[in-house]
Amino acid sequence: MRFPYYAASSLRCGRRRLGVLLAVTGIAAAGCTTAAGTSSGVADGTTSAAQRAAAANQNLDTGTSLGGTPAPDFSLKNQFGQRISLSAFRGKVVILAFTDSECTTVCPLTTQSMLAAKDLLGKAGNQVQLLSIDANPAAIKVSDVMAYSRSHGMVNQWEFLTGTLPQLKAVWRSYKIYAQIVQDQIDHTPALYIIDARGREQKIYLTTMAYTSITQAAQLMAQEAASLLPSHPKLASMQSLAYIGGQSPAKPATLPTLPSGSLTLGPGQPHLVVFFATWLSETSNLRAQLLGLSQYARAAESAKLPAPVAVDEESTEPSLAAVRAYLASLGHLGYPVALDTTGRLADGYSVQDQPWYVLTSAAGKIVWKHDGWLPASALIAAVRAASR
Repeated sequence: MRFPYYAASSLRCGRRRLGVLLAVTGIAAAGCTTAAGTSSGVADGTTSAAQRAAAANQNLDTGTSLGGTPAPDFSLKNQFGQRISLSAFRGKVVILAFTDSECTTVCPLTTQSMLAAKDLLGKAGNQVQLLSIDANPAAIKVSDVMAYSRSHGMVNQWEFLTGTLPQLKAVWRSYKIYAQIVQDQIDHTPALYIIDARGREQKIYLTTMAYTSITQAAQLMAQEAASLLPSHPKLASMQSLAYIGGQSPAKPATLPTLPSGSLTLGPGQPHLVVFFATWLSETSNLRAQLLGLSQYARAAESAKLPAPVAVDEESTEPSLAAVRAYLASLGHLGYPVALDTTGRLADGYSVQDQPWYVLTSAAGKIVWKHDGWLPASALIAAVRAASR
C-alpha cells in the first residue's frame, strides 16, 4: 500500500522568518489510524483499554500500517559529509523521519520522540538506527544538517542526510513526502517511517504539534520497533497513552525555575510569558534576544507593564544540563526563567512555534500572542496596546 502525497497534512516549520503553523487537526483526517495486527493489538483482535485511550487522544497519531512494502533505497550525505544508504542498515530496525533542517515548530518534537523511542528499548536500542532526511528545499548543505544535529544534541545519535535538490526531491517523491516553499514558508509532511530489518516499511506516523505527546509518540514507536526485533524487548518504562490536557492560564501552574526555586503563573495578575528553547541558537542570535529581554523588563517595571517570564520548553531540549549550562553562560537576566518539563504549559497556552510570546490578563485569559522575536521597543508597544 502506498500513500498519496500528504499535502493536506503538511506543516509549516522552519526559519524564524516563517509564519504560523498550519492547522494540525487535519493530520488525523489524513488516514492515520491504528491498524489491526500491530504490536499493540491482542491475539483475538479485541481492542485493549490502552488502544482505546490512544485512539481517543487527539494529540497522538497511533500510526498506519504499510503492510511490509519494500522501502525505497537512497544514497545521501550525512552531517559529516559521508555517503549513507538505507540498504547499509539491513539487519537493523530503522526509524526514518523527514526533518526541516531549520525547523522551529514540529520537527524538534519529532526528533526528541525518535531519541526517546530508542532509549525506551534499552540495550536493544543498539539494533535500531535513527535516520532523518532534510525536508527544507532552501537549506540542504551538509553544514545545515550538522547545525541542526548539533543544536539538538543529535550529532552522534543519528544520521541526518541531505543531498542536491534533485536528489532530495527524488527521495521525497519515493516516500510520498510533500516538501515545498510556499510564500516564503517551508511546508512539509511531518512523517516518520518504521522500517524493519529486511528493509520493508511497516508503519508511518505523523507528528502532531503537541508538546505533551512527545513521550507518548516515542512509546508507540518503541513498541512497534520492539515487535520487529528478534528479542521482542520490553520497554524500560510505560505510560498512559490517554490525552494529556494542557495547563491553561485560567488555572495556576507552578513551574521550577533555574538555577533554583519555582514560580506560579495563572490568574491573579497579568503575565508576559516568552516560550523559547536553547536550540533556537541555530536560527537566531538567542543570546542577544534573551539579554535584550532584560531591557523590556526594566521598562515594564517603570511603566507598570506585566513583567516577563521566560519559559524554556525543556521537553524538546537535548538535556536539562545543556539548558543549565547555556543559561549560566548568560549571567543575570533580570527576569525569571522557568522550565516546562512536560509540555503542558506550552499546549495550554497554545504555543505553535519557538519563540512564542503570550500576554495573559489578571483573569487568566490570553489577550495577545506573537510568533517570533520582537525588539524591546516593539514588544513594549505591543504589550502596552494589548493591556489597555
